[in-house]
Amino acid sequence: MATNVVSNDQIWISPSEREQQLRMMKPGAYLINTSRGPIVDEQALKSALAQHTIAGAGLDVFDKEPLPDDDAFRRLPNVLATPHLGYVSQETYRHWYAQIVEDIESYLNGAPIRSLL
Repeated sequence: MATNVVSNDQIWISPSEREQQLRMMKPGAYLINTSRGPIVDEQALKSALAQHTIAGAGLDVFDKEPLPDDDAFRRLPNVLATPHLGYVSQETYRHWYAQIVEDIESYLNGAPIRSLL
């Protein structure tokens, strides 16, 4: 972890190891979690991101899903949060991409229909 610029966590570790992992990361490092929310100590990660102990995080899984509207991950500027797409199917893609197109068209017309907050 201490030499990584990007850490893509995919394995279960103990709670003490999770916090230690964050402390070992370089200030310019990014943590990516696309596996399971509990792999990362979310409170320690939020603190590290708010204090800029690490550069940022890419997350598509969380301890609680869907992510609550008031969650700090939605407001931290150094977090890229995306929906977990482990359920991918043709039907899901048809529905999801249709909504993306609808979102973009609405945004470009000055009337966004969905909001993160």
